[in-house]
Amino acid sequence: MKHQKVCDLMSDAVVRVQRGTPFKEIAHLLQEYDITAVPVVDEENRPVGVVSEADLLQKMWGGDDRSPEDGERSRPAGGKASATDAAGLMTSPAVCARESWSVVDAARVMARHGIKRLLVVDEEGRLIGVVSRSDLLRVFLRKDRAIRTEILEEALVGSLGLAPSSMQVDVTHGHVVLSGRLPGDVSVSVLEELCRRVDGVVAVEFRPAGEAGAEGSASVGR
Repeated sequence: MKHQKVCDLMSDAVVRVQRGTPFKEIAHLLQEYDITAVPVVDEENRPVGVVSEADLLQKMWGGDDRSPEDGERSRPAGGKASATDAAGLMTSPAVCARESWSVVDAARVMARHGIKRLLVVDEEGRLIGVVSRSDLLRVFLRKDRAIRTEILEEALVGSLGLAPSSMQVDVTHGHVVLSGRLPGDVSVSVLEELCRRVDGVVAVEFRPAGEAGAEGSASVGR
């Protein structure tokens, strides 16, 4: 299955700062653009770190500056509390994604690092966008008809070599119901896994021939 790419979902309007950007200017930018973090770039527009609201809040209590938002990455305790510019405030290194990554690749990296967004860079490492958790969740807004078409064309025909009419495929709000009888050389588990790889699929259910329901056929146009 062909997942959507990061470049299809990312925002290319990225507010950014440099190492020398003062504390208060960063605070103003976060409020003005209603964002929770800003990337720090070098002179060649390559990300070197990220300053988040949590980083700025270190100024209030001056304690352990491990940012829950940024996972295990942190600076020595007390460093951010006394910082006055982006270089001292930022969490570094920045976790980045390539624009060619799939949404699955991006989601895995976010989960691994415990972060809410990824900076997107080109082949030369220059900042070109940002993708957030909410951006990735947009794949679940796909129309049921589009999901059904991809399952028929990519899973049944393309991957398994079956005729489109060999299996009834109903999709309702991302819930896929497969009805029919599979040939002996195709397992249910393989078919279900192929369907789960389709962007927008929430759940997959297989019903052998004779147990098919009629409830899904009208929903595929959603």
